[in-house]
Amino acid sequence: MIGVIADDVTGATDVAVAFRRGGMRCGVYFGTPDPSTVESGLDVVVIALKSRTVPARDAVAWSLGAATALRTIGARQLYFKYCSTFDSTEHGNIGPVLDALAGLVQAGTVVTTPATPEHGRTTFNGHLFVNGDLLSESSMRHHPLTPMRDSALTRLMDAQSGRRSAVVSHEVVSRGPEAIRKHLHGTRYLFPDAATESDLLSIAQAVLDEPLVAGAAGLAGAIARARTPDHAARPAANESAPSGRAVVLAGSCSRRTLEQVGRMLEADRPAHRLDALASDDPEVLARRALGWYDALPPGPAPLIYSSLPPAELREVQDALGVERSAEILEAAVGRVAGGLRERGVTRFVAAGGETSGSVVAALGVRGGIVGSEAARGVPWIHTDQKLDVLLKSGNFGEPDLLLTASDDSP
Repeated sequence: MIGVIADDVTGATDVAVAFRRGGMRCGVYFGTPDPSTVESGLDVVVIALKSRTVPARDAVAWSLGAATALRTIGARQLYFKYCSTFDSTEHGNIGPVLDALAGLVQAGTVVTTPATPEHGRTTFNGHLFVNGDLLSESSMRHHPLTPMRDSALTRLMDAQSGRRSAVVSHEVVSRGPEAIRKHLHGTRYLFPDAATESDLLSIAQAVLDEPLVAGAAGLAGAIARARTPDHAARPAANESAPSGRAVVLAGSCSRRTLEQVGRMLEADRPAHRLDALASDDPEVLARRALGWYDALPPGPAPLIYSSLPPAELREVQDALGVERSAEILEAAVGRVAGGLRERGVTRFVAAGGETSGSVVAALGVRGGIVGSEAARGVPWIHTDQKLDVLLKSGNFGEPDLLLTASDDSP
């Protein structure tokens, strides 16, 4: 069994569906579960943490707790999942968490790559590219919480970790898994270049017996293909997209989510903005949103959002501070989600990692089975609480995803 520790909620669903797509039975748990409650017979168990931007010491403690639980239930390999844009602060949390996990499993060299070519994330000469642009030249340089202004993966990692990292060139990777394995010594972290799915498969074949691997969902999917090369994809229960009263809760300020929010507004979906400048009290913001919802006539699923373009976002952050504004809106969206559940909503579409984390916490969702994908890397999660949740990473999905996922007949 593979045990996965994901540093945010949408990253967990992304990596879970990557394994599922490769024919592996996968369950997702939000927060570290009691090992006795984990469903038996799973090929992959994913634990979703909300550790990407918390203090490094907390991220380390939570990740070690998750790793211990996964090893207790029989995980033979640990996979630390981080974002394909290597989202992190200057001092963490990818490096500190990997340092701790490597110590726990007594790993020598840890192979890691954020490359996910199907989403335009590739690496070459140790630099990360987003849709052909260097990470530092992409929209990620303006990220409100984790702005990425360097593209060299070894520099980014070495600034966070107490150990050194190195690059495996594309020339070596192109020669296959045996050539890659020859580099698995002498350096704690290795970043193999990966520009194609074939590159990822070679990397995956090289690390099948390693106790700890790390990266984005691209490498996870390649590991699934390497482990089950002749698989016939096994359909999950309830393959059809869910029905039931729906709502869209959007908090990501990524370019794609802003486009998706724009499509909902263009389609005249009922929409209410959580405005932290109007009130910095999450309870007040939630009460206003729920009052607005209660006054809606029957009709299509509404949108409740705090997503803003860069200029307007800076205005909020300048007035309230980056962390404080995020805390206000996350707390508000959690209260809104809880109130909507009490009002009979059973289908929640959440856009953004922090927003998704707040929603699942407020709903008390402990875990679920990975179902069909509404978009590549964006699966429905079917819970045992008669709730269906779609947790979308900020940059994922086609422009109409929020519309189609919340349709009455998705």
